[in-house]
Amino acid sequence: MQEVKTQRQVEILWAVLVGAVLWAGPGLGADPVRTGGDGESAVRIENLLERMTLEEKLSQLTQRSGDDIDDADTPEARQKTEAFLATIRGAQMGSFLNVHGAERVNRLQRVAVEESRLGIPLIFGLDVIHGYKTIFPIPLAETCSWDPDLVTRAAAVAATEARAAGIHWTFAPMVDIARDPRWGRVAEGAGEDPYLGAVMAAARVRGFQGEDPAAADRLLACAKHFCAYGGAEAGRDYNTVDVSERTLREVYLPPFKAAVDAGVGTFMSAFNDLNGIPATANPFILTEVLRQKWGFEGFVVSDWDSIGELVQHGIAASPADSARLAITAGVDMDMCSFVYRAHLAEEIRSGRISETVIDRAVRRVLKAKARLGLFEHPYVDPQREAQVCLTPEHLALAREVARSSIVLLKNHDDLLPLGKDLGTIAVLGPLADNRKDPFGTWAGIGGWGEAVDVLAGVRSAVSKETRVLHAKGCELEGNDRSGFVEALTVAKQADAVVLVVGEGQAMSGEAHCRTSLGLPGVQRDLVETVHAIGVPVVVVLMNGRPLSIGWTAEHVPAILETWHLGNECGHAVADVLFGDFNPSGKLPITFPRNVGQVPIYYYHKNTGRPPADNDGFTSKYLDTPTTPLFPFGYGLSYTTFGYADLEVSARKIPPGGEVTISAVVANKGKRPGHEIVQLYVRDVVASVSPPVKRLRGFRRIFLAPGETKRVSFTLACADLGLYNAEMKYVTEPGEFRVWIGPSSAEGLEGRFEVTK
Repeated sequence: MQEVKTQRQVEILWAVLVGAVLWAGPGLGADPVRTGGDGESAVRIENLLERMTLEEKLSQLTQRSGDDIDDADTPEARQKTEAFLATIRGAQMGSFLNVHGAERVNRLQRVAVEESRLGIPLIFGLDVIHGYKTIFPIPLAETCSWDPDLVTRAAAVAATEARAAGIHWTFAPMVDIARDPRWGRVAEGAGEDPYLGAVMAAARVRGFQGEDPAAADRLLACAKHFCAYGGAEAGRDYNTVDVSERTLREVYLPPFKAAVDAGVGTFMSAFNDLNGIPATANPFILTEVLRQKWGFEGFVVSDWDSIGELVQHGIAASPADSARLAITAGVDMDMCSFVYRAHLAEEIRSGRISETVIDRAVRRVLKAKARLGLFEHPYVDPQREAQVCLTPEHLALAREVARSSIVLLKNHDDLLPLGKDLGTIAVLGPLADNRKDPFGTWAGIGGWGEAVDVLAGVRSAVSKETRVLHAKGCELEGNDRSGFVEALTVAKQADAVVLVVGEGQAMSGEAHCRTSLGLPGVQRDLVETVHAIGVPVVVVLMNGRPLSIGWTAEHVPAILETWHLGNECGHAVADVLFGDFNPSGKLPITFPRNVGQVPIYYYHKNTGRPPADNDGFTSKYLDTPTTPLFPFGYGLSYTTFGYADLEVSARKIPPGGEVTISAVVANKGKRPGHEIVQLYVRDVVASVSPPVKRLRGFRRIFLAPGETKRVSFTLACADLGLYNAEMKYVTEPGEFRVWIGPSSAEGLEGRFEVTK
């Protein structure tokens, strides 16, 4: 026994010494195995591969959830936990998800490093989507800031907190373009536009990974879900996706390419089938596009059980078929279906696949572990976890991001901002005195007990003399109107009503799709009933997707779209309600008038018969306008911005040239504020049908009252390109129209020409 222990100590010492020499400072650059750029790293990887059994290799490609670890001090729990640890000791798993907390992570890591044969550290992943302990607004809301630097800072805080808790890897950012708000996961992305989505994808990767994902305050990021998951038919999660190659290249791929360019360490394959071939077994996207054309050198993980689900898709006859199809297509790690571990060894022994395919995937996983510094520093300091989570600085940033995410949709007669010295304010609605639901979907491990609700935020903002009354009115769902009486009684005593309605935390996110986009339950009835008494009403929307709120938009004088804002929800809403912060958010996704308009988005193709009110045989509806309720890029301010003096630097530019478009933006109101100036382009005549508009740039500027600034955008010819009939990206000669303005629906227009 002593001899075995001594031999194990020698192996550990050897691994530590070699690791210290050979693994110092690996970066996120070129693949050393393929390029020879870091020969020592390649030698280390090959040495490990030579020593691994086939089963140990497959363990590195297997990820298990830690949900079933039982910390209870009972014989049954101890037995269950010991069985769990035995799988690590026997090198049956290379990665875990849903394990967090420094003490717990260190416990499992210690078994892997000190008790398994080769001592290869585990990599721990978690869905750190918009915060770990400090919860920021949902990603769709953060995108309303149109402020990539702010989004990067929020992701960096999430990384700092999660890494201190032992997490190495986040399954974020989700960069799926989504144009159907029925789809619940629209909350997790950046909306409908590929340009804005690409900017935000890169921003989040930079925030999570920083310059070095091995740093104590950074994580390895994961771009998901590759790809076109947001195009699910009927907005139903996991559903099939059937899109043209043109749409795939123009709309769905750009944010993923931006993530690669930003150095993202990993990708996650999607649940959906893509044009008949499930994404998890799709060599076109996983190998041809991702690796051969884009040069991605990290590893790809499946989504939860998506490899095993290839049988359900009907392209695999057995789990063994699923494993073979996925690994050969380019999925390196199996999340929780365990088919790699169960079947790939036999697939190799039978000659159906080569072991070199396995070795390639293992190399990628080992490189990621090295980049994270896990061979040198497998453990985390338990004391640091408490020191960096929910700090005043993190909460202050959460408040800044939250109020920057709020969009002012309507403000008739300048009802907002409210005065802090009003005699009485009624705060009504099922989401007013609610700290849990504002966390939204995928809220890390945040404890909503630390959150600030809207009622508390209002009370903390107003003067001591102001009375703040509250009534719930109704539940989020259901038909119970019995609370209306109390709500009306309270509202009649008020000088103004703040009515907080929308969706709960569990009404959006994965597997939370809806066929109706109206306010759930009897909330609209509550809005109508309160509005009817004649007291000024401000509706505060809290939701994870665009809602069709036609009646409210027509009748209620002021509407704030606040989304799910996280920890600092109440403070942020109060900051905007009372004018301590001038709202500047702009919509990253179109709001439909009703669900019958879906999908509706600004970046659409024209038709041979565009909508026309005076002709029945055009592309329109009989019962509703074709225009949206609120367009992409829309958002109001407490001040007024004017646009003037559009200039185009050249009427004609040669191929390969560039053009500068600029306009003067003025603050014509009495309050300082931020404006998000947007640039749109249209190719007037092309070899393939072009979209009516494309976002090609934006600037977030600050203007004092009376101040003006000329805002300029420079477009290169490549910014004007399209995929032609042969699927080649080209910039064709001809006329282009450009707009600079406050949204996709309005702006100053200019023209220029690209010559032959």
